[in-house]
Amino acid sequence: MKIEIRIDDIVLAGTLDENNTARQIAAILPIEGPANLWGQEIYFEIPLDIALADDAVAEVDVGAMAYWPAGRALCIFFGPTPVSTGERPTAYSPVNVFGRIDADCRVLKQVADGALVRIRLMQ
Repeated sequence: MKIEIRIDDIVLAGTLDENNTARQIAAILPIEGPANLWGQEIYFEIPLDIALADDAVAEVDVGAMAYWPAGRALCIFFGPTPVSTGERPTAYSPVNVFGRIDADCRVLKQVADGALVRIRLMQ
């Protein structure tokens, strides 16, 4: 399943994985929220309460989209975070990865704290 992520003038396509977290997120799209920045991670609270998945991880790939159960938040990782030990993004605590950005996501470095993030299914 393909999604569109829009933040100000930035528009990125993403692909959802075939897992329970992705299905639950797809079911509530479209969603929007104010961007919170934590290093090179954008996150915002969403109206879902999903349990930590069996395959949850803290270290993810650049471009990963994940759900953070501890904060009930959708996360987009585009580089190192304050707890990363290298160039790979590391979540504050384990996350359920549910998809990825399909293009170079370094453009997300331009996003300001509080910018409106909109995510919708693509037709």
